[in-house]
Amino acid sequence: MTEKILFVDDEANVLDALQRQFRKEYTVSTALGGARALKMIADEGPFAVIISDMQMPEMNGIQFLQAARNIAPDSVRLMLTGNADQKTAVDAVNEGSVFNFLTKPCPPVKMIRALALAVEQNHLIKAERELLEGTLNGSVKLLMDMMSMVAPDIFGRTLAIRDTAKLVAKEMQLENTWNLELAAMLSNLASVTLPPDTLKRFDAGELLTDQEKKMIERLPEVSKSLISNIPRLEMVSEIVYYHQKHFNGAGFPQNELAGELIPVESRILKVLCDLEQLKAKGMDQDEAIAQLTPQQDILYDPQIFKKVAVALSAADYSQDSATTLTVSLTGLRAGHVLISNIETVDGRLLFATGLKVTATIVERLLNHHRINKIREPIKVLASGVNNEQQEKIAV
Repeated sequence: MTEKILFVDDEANVLDALQRQFRKEYTVSTALGGARALKMIADEGPFAVIISDMQMPEMNGIQFLQAARNIAPDSVRLMLTGNADQKTAVDAVNEGSVFNFLTKPCPPVKMIRALALAVEQNHLIKAERELLEGTLNGSVKLLMDMMSMVAPDIFGRTLAIRDTAKLVAKEMQLENTWNLELAAMLSNLASVTLPPDTLKRFDAGELLTDQEKKMIERLPEVSKSLISNIPRLEMVSEIVYYHQKHFNGAGFPQNELAGELIPVESRILKVLCDLEQLKAKGMDQDEAIAQLTPQQDILYDPQIFKKVAVALSAADYSQDSATTLTVSLTGLRAGHVLISNIETVDGRLLFATGLKVTATIVERLLNHHRINKIREPIKVLASGVNNEQQEKIAV
């Protein structure tokens, strides 16, 4: 498969010549002007390389490449211009993140070489992204699997926070949700460092000693320290560090940050974590929201609080449409939500109602069942399950 190249110029004859020259080596597209090119990037991209003229009406090459970078950050950008002054070159590099700067007339050999290097750079960018995403996703999955075994109830709340965070991000029309979702998954990571008895009482919402309260207060700092060991998660560690900071500036950490200076993702997580903590004590969703509402101007960003309430209302409607199933242990699937506790036949609780099942949990339960039998059947909620699937997994 040949790489896709986009040439942008305001002269049709120039574009025709470039297409004829490179159509055998690449899949070449051309656009008359920046506005047309931006639409093509959105509709027909991604392009491995984008080459733009500098002097174009309505939108010059620097303005276009800057906009193109926002839409398609992985595309490698080149500038082709007859105006080779120093300021143009500096602006092209600084504002348009231009990989190479070519002057007109550009000898064919030089253009061929520039395109080959740009394509190679695009391959490197994509390979690094795939490696990074795979490594990070694998690292986070490992951490979550460990939490699911050490602190299953907290793990269940963590998944609930992650899922609600996605809904809130959509409601707020946030463009980049990756940091928020990872921070939601890792927000309770440090809980596994607590002594087992403290963790049990904290999870149950019971009274804690002063020393234990100090441990709980510093959990965001411990989480930040743990997350910082994973490359490229610096922003995620900051979000987690501030996710218990009060909107009025009080709370941990004790510094001058307050209001909208606190990362927006941290402000979202503050609301979601406090709601889940109340629900863990037995409150339903409406009761938890009502409990926090009087404090929304002090503890929470009031605008975000309102968005969370709207997103949770929509989630309730979606859950109402989910299918209730009664399954055997071998019919339990990743994605099911427990609506009954999972216990051993002698009454020992393994996982509580409300937990979203993962593949690791299923494997753990199957292994446990071989040694100490688990009580069946199990009641779950399943979204998007058709009748044929129900017959396969229902008891």
